[in-house]
Amino acid sequence: MSIVKTHQITSSYTSKEGRSVLTRILALCALAMLMAGCNNNPTPQGEAGSGGGDKLQIAVIPKGTTHEFWKSVHAGARQAAEEAGNAEVIWKGPLLENDRDGQISVVEDFIVKDVDGIVLAPLDSSALIDSVLHASEEDIPVVIFDSGLADESAIVSYVATDNYRGGQLAAERLAESLDGKGEVIMFRYNPGSESTEQREEGFLEKLAADYPEIKVISSDQYAGTTPESSLEKATEVLDKYRDEVDGVFAVCEPNATGTLGALRELNLLGKVKFVAFDPNPDLINALEQGNVTGIVLQDPVTMGYQAVKTLLASINGEEVEKRIKTGEYVATPDNREEEQMHKLLHPIQVD
Repeated sequence: MSIVKTHQITSSYTSKEGRSVLTRILALCALAMLMAGCNNNPTPQGEAGSGGGDKLQIAVIPKGTTHEFWKSVHAGARQAAEEAGNAEVIWKGPLLENDRDGQISVVEDFIVKDVDGIVLAPLDSSALIDSVLHASEEDIPVVIFDSGLADESAIVSYVATDNYRGGQLAAERLAESLDGKGEVIMFRYNPGSESTEQREEGFLEKLAADYPEIKVISSDQYAGTTPESSLEKATEVLDKYRDEVDGVFAVCEPNATGTLGALRELNLLGKVKFVAFDPNPDLINALEQGNVTGIVLQDPVTMGYQAVKTLLASINGEEVEKRIKTGEYVATPDNREEEQMHKLLHPIQVD
C-alpha cells in the first residue's frame, strides 16, 4: 500500500466509527506483511538451497578430483540429475587417490548432513565398508561405482567397467604388438583399489593362459597414484630392465602418464611397446604418433550417468539391477578416429 493511499484512508475516517474501521484495516495489513515474511524464510536444512526447493541432494564422491577420468564421471552424473529434474549433484572427493581417511571423512560428513543418497567410488575395497554400512543404518541409499566394495550387502547397485576384462584386453593388445613373444613389465597402482587389482589380475592371467612365449619380468611394483610418483618408479624399473624389456602395461591414467614420461626420458619411446589404461591429451598424442600401441578405454560419462540414474530409480521405489556394466574398449593408432573410439578418447568433462 502506497503512502498516498494510506493518507487518503486516514483522512476518510475521522469519526470514532471511522477510527475503528481504520484500526481493523491496519491490523489486517500487518498480518499480511507478517505472513509474507514467513514465506521468505530460508530453505529448511536438508533441502536444496539457492532456489532448489524440494530437490533430492545426491552426494557423488570420486576417488579423487584431479584426473581426467573423474571430470567425465562428473559430467555424466550431472546430466542424469538434470534429466531427472528433481535432483542435484553435490560433487566432493579427496584431492589425491591415496587419501583413504579423507574419503571416509567426506562420506561421514554427507551422512551427518542427511543427504538423500550417496554415489561412491571407494578408494579401498575394505576401508570404506564401515561408512557405507553407517549410511545404510541412517536410511541413506548408496550406489558404488568404478571400484568395488568387499561387502556389498548394504549397497543398492554397483556400476562399473568389467575391469578384469579390461586387463585381458590390455594383454591381448600388447601380445599382438609383440607378435606373441617377448618380455614385459606391468606397473601396479595402489593396494586396496579393487578396480585396478582386477585389471592387474586379468592382464597377468591372460598372458599366462594364452601367450606362453611372453615372460613377465616385473609385476610387483606399485607406481603410485600420481604421475610424479609413477614417473619416478617407472624410470627406476625400466632403467633396470632396459636391455630386456619389450613391452609395458600401466593400469590407470596417472601410472600411464608417468610411464610415458619414463620411456621418453630413457629414450625407449617407440622401442618398447606400451599399452595404457584411460586416456589424457599426452597419451592420446602418443597414440597418434605410434608411441603408445593401445589405450584401454572405459566410458566414464556413462558410468557417472548410470550411477546417479540408478540411485534415483531406487529412491523412487523402482527395482534396479545389482550390477551394471558400462563397457570396455581398446583404442589403437589405426582405429582412433572411428566414431566410438574418438568419443571415448575425448569424453565430455566438467572443469
